[in-house]
Amino acid sequence: MRFDLLGPIRVYRDGQPVPLGSVKQRLLLATLLLRPNEIVGTNELAAMLWGDDQPASAAANLRTYVRGLRQSLGGGTSWEGIAAAAGGYLLRVGPGERDLDLFDAAVARGRDALAASDAHRAEAELSAALGLWRGESLSDLPLRPALARRVAQLEERRLLAEEDYAGALLALGAPADVVRRLRALLDRHPLRQRAWGQLMVGLYRIGDVAGALDTFRQARQMLAEETGLDPAPELTKLYDDILHHRPGLAGHPPSGLDGPAPETPPGPLVQRPEQLPRAVPEFVGRGVELASLDALLDSRAQGPTTVVIAVVSGMAGVGKTALALHWAHRVADRFPDGQLYVNLRGYDEAGVVSPPDALSGFLEALGVPPARIPSDLEARTGLYRSLLASRRMLVVLDNARDSAQVRALLPGAGGCMVVVTSRDRLGGLIAAECAAPLTLSVLTVEESTSLLASRLGASRLASEPAAVADIVEATGRLPLALSIVAARVATHPTFPLGAIAAELHSAEARLDALADGDVRRVFSWSYLALGQDAAQLFALLGLHPGPDLTPAAAAALAGMSAAAVTPRLRELTRLHLLAEHTPGRYAFHDLLRVYAAELAESPERAEEHEAARARLYDHYLHDAYPAALLLQPQWPRIEPVPPLPVPARRPVTDHDGALAWFTAEHRVMMRVVQQAAENGFEAYAWQIGWALNTFLAPRGLWQDQFATQLVALAAAEKIDDLAGQAVANRLLSRALTRLGDHDTAEHRLKRALELHERLGDPTGQAQTLHNYCELCFLDGRLDEALTHGREALRLYRLVGNRSGEARTLNAIGWLLATTGDYVQAIASCTEALVQQRRSDDRNGQAATLDSLGFAYDRLGDRARAADCYEQAIQLFRDSVDRYHEAETLIRLGDTRDRMGDRVAASAAWRQAVRIYEDVGDPAAEETRRRLERYESEG
Repeated sequence: MRFDLLGPIRVYRDGQPVPLGSVKQRLLLATLLLRPNEIVGTNELAAMLWGDDQPASAAANLRTYVRGLRQSLGGGTSWEGIAAAAGGYLLRVGPGERDLDLFDAAVARGRDALAASDAHRAEAELSAALGLWRGESLSDLPLRPALARRVAQLEERRLLAEEDYAGALLALGAPADVVRRLRALLDRHPLRQRAWGQLMVGLYRIGDVAGALDTFRQARQMLAEETGLDPAPELTKLYDDILHHRPGLAGHPPSGLDGPAPETPPGPLVQRPEQLPRAVPEFVGRGVELASLDALLDSRAQGPTTVVIAVVSGMAGVGKTALALHWAHRVADRFPDGQLYVNLRGYDEAGVVSPPDALSGFLEALGVPPARIPSDLEARTGLYRSLLASRRMLVVLDNARDSAQVRALLPGAGGCMVVVTSRDRLGGLIAAECAAPLTLSVLTVEESTSLLASRLGASRLASEPAAVADIVEATGRLPLALSIVAARVATHPTFPLGAIAAELHSAEARLDALADGDVRRVFSWSYLALGQDAAQLFALLGLHPGPDLTPAAAAALAGMSAAAVTPRLRELTRLHLLAEHTPGRYAFHDLLRVYAAELAESPERAEEHEAARARLYDHYLHDAYPAALLLQPQWPRIEPVPPLPVPARRPVTDHDGALAWFTAEHRVMMRVVQQAAENGFEAYAWQIGWALNTFLAPRGLWQDQFATQLVALAAAEKIDDLAGQAVANRLLSRALTRLGDHDTAEHRLKRALELHERLGDPTGQAQTLHNYCELCFLDGRLDEALTHGREALRLYRLVGNRSGEARTLNAIGWLLATTGDYVQAIASCTEALVQQRRSDDRNGQAATLDSLGFAYDRLGDRARAADCYEQAIQLFRDSVDRYHEAETLIRLGDTRDRMGDRVAASAAWRQAVRIYEDVGDPAAEETRRRLERYESEG
């Protein structure tokens, strides 16, 4: 077998190309190929295929795609190279079967040749390596962010090889080739200072001194515009050397920028860094975890150019650092080039270590003089990765706050291994960098007892076995808590262990076990350090459902202004009880949220917390409601719960602001709907659900709409709110229709219609009939659809609802067009369009223009049809109605195809596929297959 990743994905069996099937099958294969001979978990595979919008049938779909791949790769028989394993799948790849492995091996040989000053061999090896690239990696696949980051890493390896190759060419006296190649490279990647320097030298050596100087000015301008930074000192010095024609420049290539120059490659390090701190001498247990790390280390032999990354995660105090350092010292001799260590202080009051600062420390440890360390992050990262590319080192990144803090510190290639510790699981590293997760739990009873014995002596424990068991249980077997208890016992040798155990059970010690077996005391140390105001806010924030919140939401809970709550948020953030993960948005660590929620359940403050919940739901409803009206001004309105008297609100005032608000808050609001319903605030639940639907429906987020409206309907039924039941039934039917459950959707529509009739609400009846019209059309019941549409039109005209009237005229026009009555269809839609333009119903205009495009296309006036479609697409795009934009793009592609414009047809369908993929709509697969067939026929 031969697997090619360096371009569009291709597979060859015995030299013959293998058809790979659907896009999802190819995405699955690509993901497995990026981690060959390893078990890739089903969760990671699903993330690569569907992102955050995984269908309920994801696991079954994965099995289907695996079967399809086995058949394709086996040439009709089931290929055994893909094996199911615990929790995932494994793809077996032999040596040299991936073009990526051939590339890495050739690059390594080229760099070795540069190190040996063998420029001819270096040029041959690097040329062969770069020749394996057939374009952008996986360029024929729609890449989810996680997979796109992996591809970006491959591109970084390619760029480093290009720069190495330029160095070899300069050493061989071929500056003209360097100029040609690097101009093309810098057009695509203008921030690579090493390449700018090599281009300057190339121009100087072909006699274009003015061009070399102008190139520096271009680089300086580009860096200033894109990063706000000045060129690295090395680039500035090179400019000065060229300006003054300094001796030796014509015969010596520039020193490294973004990495050491390949022409003067790094030799042995000035010193062998050994930065590991002292390991914990009384380390006990963790045999399974140590074995897992050993296995990861041994796996490097399967891919000598692959950096192995392990993420050791767990709650505060569980012993992540102790495990990492104990293991690192144990295997230090396996890394002949040394060990690097940094405490990133992700949860430390002393301050988080930034990636540039961490890189600066690493570069100094690797022998780079401080004056030669680049100033910007990209250049430091490039230099660091170049130094490690041909070395075998262990890198320990301790106490990381998040994935972003770690990424710049990861080697790009080579025989290194990285161990990261963090309170966070660092899912981004696991998904994008294929890091191996290792989650630490608490110690076993035996390990806990061994830890105490190592600190206090076995004889001390043997005298009071019952008290020892009490201590182990009360500490929740958490290493940090056990160590603190051991220290207290050691400093009070006359205290009976029973007395220490009794202390731990007191209410003041806050050392009860959390529901999942953890211990409150780990968090109480920080909690008790808070001022009274911040401590009260911390407990109130436990009432918030998450996943994050704004100062405005915190202010609503606390019953104060955002300005007053901000200092308290800062105090919580400073003590790492809360994290500002993006500007203005705060999030708990999951376990801290549990701890805060438990504090919030204090019975003596039940009334206060009930009032806080009311303020919270009031905040979300009365921020969401005006935003909903801005997003969908033509939708029939509801009567919201009257607002509470609170400090001045700051609702959004324009469409873009409303869109941004919902984009930031919609995940929170889905949880708020559920929580409000559970806590007895049913009216808030269904009304917030209605507001949220103005954002979910246009984006095709039908699963979210279904889940929200199911809760909303139950809430409205619980309080016998007929208006809420009518609205929730109708919106639930819309989601069911899009999800393909037409029978249940029709039942819900009939129930909504019945309720609107009981309420004497003709507008609600008309809106429901309009939706009924669409459902009947989808089921092929055109006569019934027209009947419902005409009755909706009558009701809208009865109450003078011009917006509803216009939208229904369009619906009727569409139905007429599908029955072949194009002239009447155009008349009905034209009447609708006039009214919609008068009322500035832009989304309505888009839908009507789409209908007109369909009718004109069927009449043969394809130029006019295409114009209508393009206007509709722009209007849908302006209102971020992605689902309907995709539908119209499909029809535009059909029209362009009939006009003979295959390029435009393909472009329209390709855009539709991207939208369907983004919103997770099943139409994506069918549309992509159609596009592939069309392009293959052309």
